[in-house]
Amino acid sequence: MRIWLVLAGLNGAMAVGFAAWGSHGLEGDSARWVGLASQFQLLHAAALLGLARFCAEGRRLFRPAAFLMVAGIVLFSGSLYAKALGVALPVPMLTPLGGITFIVSWLLLIPAGWLAGDHARV
Repeated sequence: MRIWLVLAGLNGAMAVGFAAWGSHGLEGDSARWVGLASQFQLLHAAALLGLARFCAEGRRLFRPAAFLMVAGIVLFSGSLYAKALGVALPVPMLTPLGGITFIVSWLLLIPAGWLAGDHARV
């Protein structure tokens, strides 16, 4: 549980900081990219808070969902932050890959939630 809470706090703080930077220090496309990246980062940081509880209960299917949310933050938000800074990405499709990672993490919650109702350690 500790790692997911730490990552939730770190990502929440980063998202707020990047949002402030984007709204006060950037213009045009860069400001929009940072705004979108920080919005998704903050949303998924909040979701990690909830997942931390289920992970602490030993429910195994929730751990991959939490891991994929963190990976999605790195890929999606990280690539947009890099783009706003003018950093060339080593792989051009990182942002969409991050979006797909987010979707898969949320879809993984379907069987995890379904099976959690049976009180099994799933």
